[in-house]
Amino acid sequence: MMSVWDAVVGQTQVVERLRKVACASPSDIPQSWLICGAAGVGTSQVAHAFAAALESPDHGESEDSQLSKEAREVLAGSHPDVRTLHTDGVTLSVDAVREVIGLSEQMPSIAPWRIIIIEDVERMLERSTNVLLKEIEEPSEHTIWLLCASDAQQVLPTIRSRTQRVQLTTPDTQAVAEYVAAKTGADNNLASRSARLSQGDIATALLYATDERALSRRDELVAGLLRMHDASDAVLLAAMLIEEATAQAEDEVQRNVEIQQQEFRRINGLSQSDRVPPKLRTAYNAIGKKDDVKRKVTRVSRDVLSRSLSAIASVYRDVLVVLNNAQEVAPFINQEFQSGIVQLAQRLTSSRALLCVDSIATARRRLAGNGNATLVFEALLCSLL
Repeated sequence: MMSVWDAVVGQTQVVERLRKVACASPSDIPQSWLICGAAGVGTSQVAHAFAAALESPDHGESEDSQLSKEAREVLAGSHPDVRTLHTDGVTLSVDAVREVIGLSEQMPSIAPWRIIIIEDVERMLERSTNVLLKEIEEPSEHTIWLLCASDAQQVLPTIRSRTQRVQLTTPDTQAVAEYVAAKTGADNNLASRSARLSQGDIATALLYATDERALSRRDELVAGLLRMHDASDAVLLAAMLIEEATAQAEDEVQRNVEIQQQEFRRINGLSQSDRVPPKLRTAYNAIGKKDDVKRKVTRVSRDVLSRSLSAIASVYRDVLVVLNNAQEVAPFINQEFQSGIVQLAQRLTSSRALLCVDSIATARRRLAGNGNATLVFEALLCSLL
């Protein structure tokens, strides 16, 4: 038996709730939802699984070896009545929001519902949120809105009050490790380590299990943090983080552009050596448009830097574990650096370690607020000395 919920990790109560909703009479299904959870715990996966369950005749539960055609299309992002608004840039533009609002007012073409999924809704500018508000409050008869956010408190109260809240929890390490092993084929040691270092962030766990360089970058960051003794060390470490984040983002965005260009050629019957006909050239060139690529690189690099902040925060979490003699109830996240963390703990008091945690949280807010990344990390790392 297969289910659209198979890719949702560690959210048993949420799955049971949404399963029942998907099976309810259409008149009993709320049309505006806010799905919240820390970055990487699976808000987008839950939204797409819920959409697949709502659009499938079997409600996303198949007794065969594969899901229904409708469910497969939703999960693959190709269903004509399910639209996902991604955040390619730092914020969601008002034009993009207006576009999906126009789409939401159309009748579904083949399915019971027209479903609009908006990821990272907290990245919307206030004017974009105001444009969306009326649609959330009074959706079209056959439209369901699924909004995803990392923190409900970052979403305007007017949106929160008009939606059904779904709060995800952080999945435990064992559940993430089992999912990573099944998904990637990683051995138990690598899957367990990836799950431990990700701290419940499923996407990061998958990255660490499949990208050796990403895992070694994290090790280099923690080692550099533990070696840091003065402002020059801090500035050099900040420069390294920014440089690697930018390089990683550029590589990832360029790979995605090449994949999209290849898909464009396939759909239009062109080989890799064929010249793109003039009538298709504008659409083809738009895939790698310079401004769009630059915006996407900025977004991806911010995601990479956010992952670095999580790694830094995990070090000071481990320091607090040492200072509070809590190793038996709260095992180290950074087990590979235990001796260095113990030495760092010997130089700090609990109050000082907590101030460091606060500094990391401040840096995260500044980064989310589109602050200059170099200045954000230089200020943070100097504050940790």
